[in-house]
Amino acid sequence: MRYLFEDFVLDTDRRELRRGADVVPTSPQVFDLLDYLIRHREHVVSKDDLINTVWNGRIVSDAALTTRMNAARAAIGDDGDKQRLIKTLPRKGFRFVGTVREQASLKAPSEGKFSPPRLSMVVLPFTNLSGDPEQDYFVDGVTESVTTDLSRISGSFVIGRHTAFTYKGKAGDLKQVGRELNVRYVLEGSVQRGDSRLRVSVQLTDAETGSHLWTDRFDKPVADLFEMQDEVTARIANALDAPLVKAEARRAERSRHPDALDLYLQGRHFLNQGRTSKHVAIARSFFEQALARDPQNIEALVGTSYIDLLGITTFMVDDRGSRLAQVEATLTNVLSMAPRHAAARLVLAVLHLFTNRAKLAIRGCELALEIDGNLADAHALLGFAKVFIGRGSESEDHFHQAFRLSPRDLKGFRWLHLLGVVKLILGAEGEAIDWLRRSLEANPNFPIAHFQLAAALALVGSVEEARAAALAYVERKGSP
Repeated sequence: MRYLFEDFVLDTDRRELRRGADVVPTSPQVFDLLDYLIRHREHVVSKDDLINTVWNGRIVSDAALTTRMNAARAAIGDDGDKQRLIKTLPRKGFRFVGTVREQASLKAPSEGKFSPPRLSMVVLPFTNLSGDPEQDYFVDGVTESVTTDLSRISGSFVIGRHTAFTYKGKAGDLKQVGRELNVRYVLEGSVQRGDSRLRVSVQLTDAETGSHLWTDRFDKPVADLFEMQDEVTARIANALDAPLVKAEARRAERSRHPDALDLYLQGRHFLNQGRTSKHVAIARSFFEQALARDPQNIEALVGTSYIDLLGITTFMVDDRGSRLAQVEATLTNVLSMAPRHAAARLVLAVLHLFTNRAKLAIRGCELALEIDGNLADAHALLGFAKVFIGRGSESEDHFHQAFRLSPRDLKGFRWLHLLGVVKLILGAEGEAIDWLRRSLEANPNFPIAHFQLAAALALVGSVEEARAAALAYVERKGSP
C-alpha cells in the first residue's frame, strides 16, 4: 500500500518514505511508527499501542519514544511545536492529522526494472551454527542490533527487521531477495558459540550482480553476552561503512547524470583512501560539484567543512582565523537544518577544541554519541579534549573504547597520535614516545606525528633521534 500526503509517499511494500523523487532516510522503528500512525489515523494512538506494535511490547522509556516521535516528525517536515501532521494529545496519545490518499502499490520490483535506492540493504537473519537452539535468541539479537546500527549510516535505507525475519531459515537466491525487497545490498552472517569463544562471520553481497563485496570474521572470548553483542554489532557497522561507500562510488562513476549524493559518495570514497594532499583535493572537488548541484546538501557541506578543518588543524593553510569562522558558520547552518547530524556535531567539536573551547568540544562529542553511540571518532576526540580541562587521567579509556568499536579504523593512526599528545601534555614522555611511534608505524606519512615525536624525544634527551624525527616532519609536510 502507498499512502500519499502533502508531497510525501509512504510505500509499505518497499518500506520507503519518499519526498518527490528522493528517498527520505528513516530507521526501521521510525518507518514502523509512521506506518502505524497513518494506518490508524482515524483514532488516537496511545503510547501502549505504539510500544506493542513498534517495539513488540518491550519496555521503552518515555525519552526513547519521544526521540523516535521527533525523528518521525523530522522525516516528514513536522515538529513538536507546529504539529502539522502528527498531533500530540496530552495524556491520551498521538494522531496523524494530515490528509492522506491511499493507492495500491506500484508493480513489484521483480516484475519491472530493478532500481533500488542508494545504500539500501537488508540484514538477513544470521544463522546459528552452535548446534544449540537455545542460542537462537542471541543470534536473533545480533541480527536486530546490526539492523539498527546500519540504519544510522547517513543516507542508508535498511529493511525493517519484521520483513527481514520472514526469510529466516530459508536458503534463497540473494539476487532474488534483492529484487523482492528492492535493495542494492544483502548482508548475511552466522554466529558460532563454543564453550569459551564466539565467532561471528559476515558477508556483504551486491544484490544486482551477486558478487561479494566484503567479508569479515569477528572472533572473541565469551564474556558478558549482551556487552559482547553490542561490541560485535558496532564493529560490523563501523567496518561496513567504507565498503558500502566504495560500492556506491563505483556505481556513481558509471552514472551519466550523477546527482549531489552520487558526487558526495565519490568524495567520501577518496577520503577513505587516505588523507594525502591528492586524495583530499579530489574529495573536495567532488564535494564542491555536489554543492554546485544542491547548495543545501548537508553531507557535502559537512564534507567540505571537515576538509577545511583538516588543513587548518594540521597547519597546512594560512589565514586560519577567517577560515575557522567560515567553517563554524557552515556547521552552525547545517545543524540548524539537521540538529541530529552526528558527523556535523563531531566536526564542530573538533573546531571548538582547536579554538580553545574544550568544554564545548566535550559536550559536542557527547551529543554526537547520544545520536550514534558507535561513532568511534567521537570517543577518541572526547579522550583528547578531556586533557585540556584537567581530566587527562580519563583520556586513555576513551581511546581504548574507540579502538574497541573500530579496531581497524582507517583513522586509527590519528587516534594513536592524539593519545601520544595527551601523554606528552601529562608529562609522561616515555609513554608519549611509544604511542607516537605506533602512530607512525601505522602511517609514516603523517607529518605532525613526526613533529611531536621530535618534541618528546628532545624532552628525554634523545637529541639525535629528535633531530631525525624533525627532519622527517619537514620532508613530509606536504601531506595533511
